[in-house]
Amino acid sequence: MTDSRGFVRAHTRLSPVPLVPEILLYQADEAIALWEETETEAATRQPPPFWAFAWAGGQALARYVLDNPALVGGRRVLDLAAGSGLVAVAAAKAGATTVTAVDIDPLSLAAVAANASANAVTVAAVERDILDSAPDADVVLAGDVFYSREMAQRMMAYFQRAADGGATVLVGDPGRAYLPRSEALREVAAYEVPVVATLEDANVKHTTVWAIEAV
Repeated sequence: MTDSRGFVRAHTRLSPVPLVPEILLYQADEAIALWEETETEAATRQPPPFWAFAWAGGQALARYVLDNPALVGGRRVLDLAAGSGLVAVAAAKAGATTVTAVDIDPLSLAAVAANASANAVTVAAVERDILDSAPDADVVLAGDVFYSREMAQRMMAYFQRAADGGATVLVGDPGRAYLPRSEALREVAAYEVPVVATLEDANVKHTTVWAIEAV
């Protein structure tokens, strides 16, 4: 796809995030049609357009970060599996020294760039799978990443390495099926998050922000 950022803007509209109205995101109204359009444009199979929606876990985590800016202020922040970059934008607005958003979907990185620009913040976008590498951030943030067994296992291993190395690790999750059952998880906040009903089969999702502690 030659103009990923143009594609993002052409298929979404800039609007406030329900739980975090001080942040604007380029958001889509419907997932399936957009997914089909991404595959048509790329002429190959594409991942679902996670980048086009404000998912519950990301909204809750963004809200928590903005309400607790000392968590990220003056620190290096990593937004893992960034999607739209909502959490990265929140961290930048809350005063992080640097914010890096990582995802494996090129359209996600285009969305991150568009959303950072719309909110007048700086976010570095990196297209890479870093889950097997050594964590290198003061704060690791992730929203809605426990959506498959394999991904949950890889994510949790990365989070644990980061926490054991001294990083602050926070994850937003609306009760996904593969949320790990670990003594390292400690609830720090919970929210009732407005969501897109066609995606979640609900209008509101009870969503928890978890801290992952060193073991």
